[in-house]
Amino acid sequence: MSSLSGDWREAIDDVDAAIVDGYQSGFPIEERPFRRVGAELGIDESAALDRVRTLSDRGVFRRFGAVLNPPVIGSSTLAAVQAPDDRFDEIAETINDYRQVNHNYARDHEWNMWFVVTAGSRERRDEILAEIEERTGCAVLNLPMLTDYYIDLEFPVVNADRFARESLEEGTDSSATRISEEAAGDLSSFEADLLLAIQDGFPLSRTPYRDVADRIGTDVDDVLAGIERLRDDGCIKRIGCIVNHVVTGFDANCMVVWDVPDERLDDWGERVGSLPYVTLCYHRPRRPEHDWPYNLFTMIHGRDPAAVDEKIDELAADHLPVEHERLYSTETLKQTGARYEDLVGR
Repeated sequence: MSSLSGDWREAIDDVDAAIVDGYQSGFPIEERPFRRVGAELGIDESAALDRVRTLSDRGVFRRFGAVLNPPVIGSSTLAAVQAPDDRFDEIAETINDYRQVNHNYARDHEWNMWFVVTAGSRERRDEILAEIEERTGCAVLNLPMLTDYYIDLEFPVVNADRFARESLEEGTDSSATRISEEAAGDLSSFEADLLLAIQDGFPLSRTPYRDVADRIGTDVDDVLAGIERLRDDGCIKRIGCIVNHVVTGFDANCMVVWDVPDERLDDWGERVGSLPYVTLCYHRPRRPEHDWPYNLFTMIHGRDPAAVDEKIDELAADHLPVEHERLYSTETLKQTGARYEDLVGR
């Protein structure tokens, strides 16, 4: 179990806590956003900016900016291989060598290496998977997201919660949103340039949007309108301070896969997605040719492995009375943001 007595928690005061838990999304889209944040917190603009900089320097925030949505902008899939122990590092190096692979985790399961591929088209994505099969000699389990019931890694962390949202009683809004495997962003040249300029985060300055505008040679009003449009179109999921959940103690995270009857999938998926302790819930295809019968994926993020297991037991007993497997992450092999140059044709 991760301790809350670490340096990150001892070093922040109530105003920092309000920033960490209150500005993971909904950050103002205006020329001087920190002036608005400061006014809401009862401090001045410079103090608000300095606090976000300090929290970023300490690693509490991964970055400040937009969370982009790869399945909307390009074509993305979750994949896995069964890497032999004596070739594990070699196979991980081969997979990680692709810039289109942005996440790769070792998991305690027969399918022991799980990675995400995001490319500019379904054809290129599938070419990469075929190349990985040929280069490693390992069959690839290709599991694109088909339905999003609930995906949100925004939750309070300045607390003693054992698992995500433990202190929140209310549920969350969930719905069945179908996901296309084809690139659907249909971005203008300006929008493509804007996405590339913000993919690694916004500058930490009083005028982050103006700085982005200067970088791509346009007016700040165009940047503000473009970011709002990309958010409304789903290319941007949220704008704010992106918390590093591992630094804040949420490192006992488990992916659970469930064999749900097809006729109950949407009903059960929406119901489970609305549970406050479920951070991810989505439908991926069965792959009977690989002896993979599971079609519903859930994630629970926690600080206490026992508490996470307890919530999985609750899910199985009260909501998903079907066969399931628990795939705990044992090692982070690669973790970067998706690279968008290929996705937007740059």
